[in-house]
Amino acid sequence: MLINRSELLDVVYRFYPRGVHKTDRIQVPPNEPVYDDTEEHRRLVEAGSRGRAEYPTWKAMTRRLRSRFRLQDESLHLLAGGGDPAYSARIYRPKDLEPVPSLSSRASLSFHVSLLAPYYGIHDRGGPDEIPAAVAAEIEATYPGYRRIPPELGNEVVPDVDMDGVSMGKATIYMCLFSVVWTWVDPA
Repeated sequence: MLINRSELLDVVYRFYPRGVHKTDRIQVPPNEPVYDDTEEHRRLVEAGSRGRAEYPTWKAMTRRLRSRFRLQDESLHLLAGGGDPAYSARIYRPKDLEPVPSLSSRASLSFHVSLLAPYYGIHDRGGPDEIPAAVAAEIEATYPGYRRIPPELGNEVVPDVDMDGVSMGKATIYMCLFSVVWTWVDPA
């Protein structure tokens, strides 16, 4: 079954309020909507709670992948009570371990499993090898029914959503469903 733009935006708007800036109450005039008080934010917080409860499934999957690849789990913020919308991890290929200017550019593949809807993403900037297919197969075996979001849809900007670390008009569908952790590995 194909994924379409409308379907993805419906999910985004279920968890992120349209046109509401993510600011503290003290910075908003009285009677103005505050992001943290919205129904959408409440749903996002509930998704994070479910993610913490279901973390053993993710941990078992990353353990299987770690037996084959150099893997770093990026979901620890979620475990600490954060409101991340997805589980995230990075895989380092041998060439990634050579000295480079910044740590964030070392990993050549990241992958994410959304807590908001049955989607996943693989962000790859490495050379052709079996890693992306192996990760996809592992995700689909662990999370039956989950589908990969194609880049032509995931990279689309959601113009009326503000989220942690990303201002209004800059967040993409990928960022909304997988968090700003999505941006930590730039594609080739």
